[in-house]
Amino acid sequence: MNKTRRALLAKLYTKLDDLKCDLQTLQEEEQEYYDNMPESLQGSVKGEDSETAASNLEEACDSLEEALGKVEEAQE
Repeated sequence: MNKTRRALLAKLYTKLDDLKCDLQTLQEEEQEYYDNMPESLQGSVKGEDSETAASNLEEACDSLEEALGKVEEAQE
């Protein structure tokens, strides 16, 4: 890989890492929101939606983490 493409990959890596950090923050906030709900609300549609959102955000973070690993491998 040439220097120009390697530099572009480095910029993209930074952007992906920033996105992952933002998603992690949202996931943690959503999980905290769910965890602080009264138990009666956790079993409601609102609680289930919150739990699902937190889970989906966690999976998105995991996917970005995997993508970051692949970008690192490509830079080697």
